[in-house]
Amino acid sequence: MTLAEVAEVPQEGLENRALREVVGRTRPLTLARDRCLPVLPALASLLPEAGLRRGSTVAVTGSVALAMALLAGPSAAGSWGAVVGLPSLGAEAAAELGVALERLALVPEPGIERWPVVVAALLESIDVVLAVPPPKVRAQHARRLTARARERDGVLVLLGSRRLGAEPVDLQLAVTGGRWTGLGRGHGRLVARQVEVVARGRGAAARERRARLWLPGPGGEVTLADEPSRPSHRDDTGRAFVGTG
Repeated sequence: MTLAEVAEVPQEGLENRALREVVGRTRPLTLARDRCLPVLPALASLLPEAGLRRGSTVAVTGSVALAMALLAGPSAAGSWGAVVGLPSLGAEAAAELGVALERLALVPEPGIERWPVVVAALLESIDVVLAVPPPKVRAQHARRLTARARERDGVLVLLGSRRLGAEPVDLQLAVTGGRWTGLGRGHGRLVARQVEVVARGRGAAARERRARLWLPGPGGEVTLADEPSRPSHRDDTGRAFVGTG
């Protein structure tokens, strides 16, 4: 079964067939348990151990690209990843950020009631599960999922939410501002975005960390950014961008 077929299986059959098959195929790749999963070099300074600690829950707000960039490092190193509840995800954009599509399982629309079941099943064996939580997550489901990540040495990445129900996360990554480059006054096209990312959390992650990144860079990559040398302008929506003339 291909990953495209996994995404297209009727929702009522997910855990009975597609999820079981994905879990079975990924298990041999996740037997060697290092303490942390590798991340892209540009993200390492934001994480207290320069990697994603196994068993942790991470919240990402303000950027789908940042969440996918977190997945890219483990993916490039051979780990499987999964994305749940993000039907707008573009495969080309994910690949440009470094995600290995051949090791990516997609469940675009699991449904509100089935969301915790699908995420729990994927955490059984997949190293990094990126999920968009529904508006309300029941307390017992939140406790079960954070416990499942710890027990299975996985990483649960929550997109668009600072916590899972009433359960706190171990690390929060937030994009606090950004500017696009490549667009002049009424001409050109957007080619790259520079953002500031703030990281804070619990325990070893309690100290606030900041980094300025190209997310994405001109070629779709993620790299550390220097302070911009060209003046920025704002369009009529208030969004900042760097002008070319």
